[in-house]
Amino acid sequence: METVFDTAHLPGPDRVEAWIETAALALVRTDFILLDPDTFGARLNAAALGAVQVTEMSYGPLRSRRTPRLIRQSDPEQYQIAYIRRGFQGIEQVRRQALLSPGELVLYDSSHPFDAAVGAGQGVARSVLLQFPKQLLPLPEAKVAGLLAETLPGTQGVGRLFAQFLSTLAEDHMTYTQQDAARLGNTALDLATAVLAHRLDGDHAPSLSAPGVLFLRITSHIEQHLHAPDLQPATIAAAHGISLRYLHRIFQKNGVSVSAYIKRRRLERCRRDLADPALSHLTVHSIASRWGFPRPADFTRAFRNAVGVPPTHYRARYAPPCSRPARPNARTQH
Repeated sequence: METVFDTAHLPGPDRVEAWIETAALALVRTDFILLDPDTFGARLNAAALGAVQVTEMSYGPLRSRRTPRLIRQSDPEQYQIAYIRRGFQGIEQVRRQALLSPGELVLYDSSHPFDAAVGAGQGVARSVLLQFPKQLLPLPEAKVAGLLAETLPGTQGVGRLFAQFLSTLAEDHMTYTQQDAARLGNTALDLATAVLAHRLDGDHAPSLSAPGVLFLRITSHIEQHLHAPDLQPATIAAAHGISLRYLHRIFQKNGVSVSAYIKRRRLERCRRDLADPALSHLTVHSIASRWGFPRPADFTRAFRNAVGVPPTHYRARYAPPCSRPARPNARTQH
């Protein structure tokens, strides 16, 4: 699905309201203050890549505020990582401020208020945004919170690789097949994880306690063994030379139980596989079984509770066009 919006196609009086509604549907709802509404212009391209979305935007001077009221009304519980391509932009979230220059990245969270701005006098600003459900990021949320509204470099190392990948996604997305899109979405999420994990490991990362470091090691171990049928708290504790009680205490400090974390990550792997058209030859039960759900009824119940629809319905959303009933083109032009 692609959404294309350009204020150049609209009469002047309609541009502001149309931009506000389009931005709310494609991203999250915010309150806008336009510094020059009479000359304001904006363009937005949003493309779904499986469970993630990449959005290319250009816009004039503005201020965007996500308030507690808007969060209470609707929260998709997503992370957003912006790559600044042109203009100087500022953002404030969780009492932290960042002034961003072209070539830099920033992470923010839809579940916390934020205040973002593009100042007057610098022309049109441009950015590329990757957004995805927070539960898909295989890093502890408590640690990721320390990276919100922090300037992340996009001109060197893994940050440069991620920024180049985002730019290419935004520029070439019209050439991708549906199968390409699902796989590229997974790659984008993996690169975003690498950028954030690198920052957590770096010199500027928040200081981690010994339990914090151990938590990261254990969650990494879980990621590598999600397919193993014997992955359970007792085997995890034994693999790390700690008691079962201490293992539970570490996870409790991070706001989740060991079993719930394993179940969530297994369901997320199932979601990714079900959304991948390249795996359409596998049955739902085969995918569930290889990620630790041997009983179909248990998997269907757990998936429906987590996602809101049965796995077969979820998979149908990403089925190739030739395998599902024809429907009107999902592309919308404003």
